[in-house]
Amino acid sequence: MAGKLAIKPILLVHGGAGGISDTLAPKKVDGMKQALRVAVKHLLVTKDISKSSALDAVEAAVRIMECDESFNAGYGSCLNVAGKVEVEASIMDGSELRAGCVALLHDIIHPVSVARCIMHKTRHVFLAGEAAQKFAFNQGYEQLAENSLVTESAQMTWQKHQERHVRCSDMAFTPSEIDVGSIKKDPPEGSGTVGAVAIDIEGNIAAATSTGGITGKMLGRIGDSSLLGCGTYADNLVGGVSATGHGETIMRFNLAQKIMAKIHYECKTAQAATEEACKEMTKRLLGTGGAITIGSNGQVGVYWTTRRMAWAYVKNSEICYGVDHDKTFKEPL
Repeated sequence: MAGKLAIKPILLVHGGAGGISDTLAPKKVDGMKQALRVAVKHLLVTKDISKSSALDAVEAAVRIMECDESFNAGYGSCLNVAGKVEVEASIMDGSELRAGCVALLHDIIHPVSVARCIMHKTRHVFLAGEAAQKFAFNQGYEQLAENSLVTESAQMTWQKHQERHVRCSDMAFTPSEIDVGSIKKDPPEGSGTVGAVAIDIEGNIAAATSTGGITGKMLGRIGDSSLLGCGTYADNLVGGVSATGHGETIMRFNLAQKIMAKIHYECKTAQAATEEACKEMTKRLLGTGGAITIGSNGQVGVYWTTRRMAWAYVKNSEICYGVDHDKTFKEPL
């Protein structure tokens, strides 16, 4: 018990990996800082918070980012082939390996909270489609007016995607050729999947991930963010991971579980495990991505094979953050 009490609480978030522009980068950083400042209170025992909770912290952090159009989650999600938003999310409690996952929701801004509700109020782990939509409505989650989650930026990105596919069709490229070409490049500007990992003073670890997917995705497409072992995983005995990047690549490689295995079986640090797994994924499958990790000993791991990834964490009342590989910044909480 004494060892657990000695653990310093940490909240670590990401705001997506890919072709993050110089204009968007500071907006993502501001959004992540806001998420940390709001959510870190769940890790600190005060007169208002009687119990440190990693699970509450990751949900709260992701909810803040789901409301920020700088990220591809909730409000600001990218659009599918029909120009509509379909969101997905997952959340996992490492103390008992409980989890909730949801996909193919529309007009609901906080899929991460629906995922947690699935974990707490059903005997299942994953719900999707209209059944998930009905469950969320019956549990009191507001269904917004149609297309309320669509932003001007997402519409512009979708329009460019449609025009590119028309040009490729005119040049007689097949869909598979177009897809292979896109895998070799960074996920586009709109790929701002959000995620959070936390460890509380009791050593409990939780992770959560939320996304709108990829621009121009087929109707019914489900990505890595709602899949355990791919985009999200947490286990008090090992650590917690949230991933971001090219979803199909992350799913095929099982990125989160690969990182966990390196920590557990190879005794790698959180940083070494995250870096090695991301590099191995891109070397083998070409697709790029990144991940954030917290080990059971409180070590932090952050790495990506895209050009940029937005990340930040708070520990000891100090925020560390960055977007580029060679630049890390710090400031008081």
